Amino acid sequence: MAIHAGWRRDEATGAVAVPIYQTTAFQFDSAEHAANLFALKELGNIYSRIMNPTTDALEKRVAALEGGAAALAVASGQAASALAVQNLTKAGDNIVSSSGLYGGTWNLFANTLKNQGIETRFVDPSDPEAFVRASDERTRCWYAETLPNPKLNVFPIAEVATLGRSLGIPLIMDNTAAPLIVRPFDHGAAVITYSATKYLSGHGTSIAGLIVDGGNFDWEAHGSRQPGLNTPDSSYHGAVWTQAAKPLGPIAYILKARVTLLRDLGPAISPFNSFLVLQGLETLALRMRQHSSSASLVADWLNKRPEVAKVIHPAHMTGRDAERSSRYLPDGKGGLIGFELHGGVGAGSRFINALKLFYHVANIGDARSLAIHPASTTHSQLCAADQLAAGVSPGYVRLSIGLEHPDDLIADLDQALRAAAS
Repeated sequence: MAIHAGWRRDEATGAVAVPIYQTTAFQFDSAEHAANLFALKELGNIYSRIMNPTTDALEKRVAALEGGAAALAVASGQAASALAVQNLTKAGDNIVSSSGLYGGTWNLFANTLKNQGIETRFVDPSDPEAFVRASDERTRCWYAETLPNPKLNVFPIAEVATLGRSLGIPLIMDNTAAPLIVRPFDHGAAVITYSATKYLSGHGTSIAGLIVDGGNFDWEAHGSRQPGLNTPDSSYHGAVWTQAAKPLGPIAYILKARVTLLRDLGPAISPFNSFLVLQGLETLALRMRQHSSSASLVADWLNKRPEVAKVIHPAHMTGRDAERSSRYLPDGKGGLIGFELHGGVGAGSRFINALKLFYHVANIGDARSLAIHPASTTHSQLCAADQLAAGVSPGYVRLSIGLEHPDDLIADLDQALRAAAS
């Protein structure tokens, strides 16, 4: 599916590779055709801010990979996270989120959405019932990361999703760090988000995001809980999205996101970036196997080093976290590793500065191996208590293991650890 889903050939030319439709607008066949598109009587291309043939191929491919009904590609992973929540909420509403989040998402939820009148209630994901306790009648969705970056303790998807469905609350899963090795819809999630910048692309050239609608949540059955999809929308001539989507399939959620939020806020992905993500997808299965294999070898090696106080990796968890790792990640633990250095911030800085092969960048999921010290970078906007809640200690270092030979990676880590301890 990563190679074939959503596209076979260009009907006009027979081209096998998806063309880059670098155009802003599309000509209508007639006045009636144009009216039907704007009235949602049929789906088609109007303007590349909303829909584009290159992007459409990407959306269909990722939806197929996840077993979803439809997808929406946007300009970045941050845009995907924002739109996924805004699609169900308005001022006065709230969401409940796992505290194990990427720093940018934490700040989005704790500050930017708060300033828009949307409250985020953070809970410890180790206890699924915490999501229920934090919810009330204005809670519209729950949000979590499959493999939280940088905490890396696997989220209990099925346990939380089941609790949410009984209340009419969908679980939105950010699956950025675990494509293919986890399929959240198989465990009850309703919506999946991605920063496609990371593993889906794999080449570190393109900023992109995706939202995938599972088509598996009965929005209509929970009208009072989900008014955004069940009451007339004044921004689209009074459309009720659960009704408007029925001729098109179980895509009320993603249809609303496309024709209201993407239309109005405009975080559109460029056709060229959609093309580049498609190139990465073709090798995703091969890359995820190599990322996981090499990361496991490096984690085992780090666990034996005297400079390392603790290794954070799904294969090195204990108790409930180990059980969840076995359940949700049976075929690979992903390419991320965290570890804590004796010596705190100073040791972390010396380690980062001594690296030669690893790149010091704020990214993950690249073909190259990457390293960063989150407390002073990606999570630096958080207070000390919130950093610890997100899994970031002063001496914590995050590695994203790439496609280089593990022996070369270990050699670089060895000399950097020695420098950190000096």
